[in-house]
Amino acid sequence: MTTPDHRTAPDVVTFGETMAALRANGPLRLGGSLGLSMAGAESNVAVGLARLGHRVRWAGRVGADELGALVLRTLRAEGVDTGYAITDDSGRPTGLLLTEPRLGTLTRVSYYRAGSAGSAVSPADVLPALASGPRVLHLTGITPALSASAAEAALAAATTAREAGITVCLDVNYRSRLWSADRARTVLRPLLSRTDLLIASEDELPLMLERPDADESEGVKSLLAAGVREVVIKRGARGATTCTADGATDRPARQVDAVDLVGAGDAFVAGYLSGLLHGADIPDRLHRAVTTAAFAVGTRGDWEGLPTEDELGLLDRPDGTTIR
Repeated sequence: MTTPDHRTAPDVVTFGETMAALRANGPLRLGGSLGLSMAGAESNVAVGLARLGHRVRWAGRVGADELGALVLRTLRAEGVDTGYAITDDSGRPTGLLLTEPRLGTLTRVSYYRAGSAGSAVSPADVLPALASGPRVLHLTGITPALSASAAEAALAAATTAREAGITVCLDVNYRSRLWSADRARTVLRPLLSRTDLLIASEDELPLMLERPDADESEGVKSLLAAGVREVVIKRGARGATTCTADGATDRPARQVDAVDLVGAGDAFVAGYLSGLLHGADIPDRLHRAVTTAAFAVGTRGDWEGLPTEDELGLLDRPDGTTIR
């Protein structure tokens, strides 16, 4: 895999907090070994897109510590351009999360990110990363929840991208441990006028509506009327739906034995954006999205099991196939 040159226009720019991730094999209170990696919704998408052959740039802040070095080293190793990432030397640490499996595919996540370097991201940190003119800006609803400056950065980036003709993708990605639904609605709805592609799970969609109690069909119509070109609704094991002014397109999920559901939504987004960048029609975008999501749920880790482009066809092989 070729490491992108940060002076070259990327296909996609994304930014947000990437944390060090400690993954337990069982309940944390019982002790035992932990595996160390990294995690962050935006960087998960960045890795997914890079593995699918796209030029991706991640911007954000990490601490001037060993965990920050781990984050940047891992992203670079995955072919993600970190030329605009900032190492914060003010004493703010790299954020940390702990994951523990509790029951089947149910996983509990604990965050240690208050006062982190990633939460201090500002417009001045991220706007330069857009200057070379990417095709897509990818945002999530996690970043605006981190701090006032992070919310300003998301709004400024979306505004700058819209004015430059860059497609803006917003994945709602609501985190109840970071903020309330009412606060999320207040902060995220102003982004709608700058959003081309909105991605949300069924339970997240009401956060983006003026009338949260509206039914799905009515809500989608209001979003399209507000200027969003595509509304993609993730339905978990039931697949996904893309809605445009021309109607709705459904796609069932790929059937795999689920091992770990964490990161599945980010994998879906990476697949969908990959299809968009390739100029695929909506059915093919959805097909690629549910395929990348299937790889995510079928393997452990937020991003480790994401496929390369030449692996996308593996799910079409018969069960039990051995590739020799």
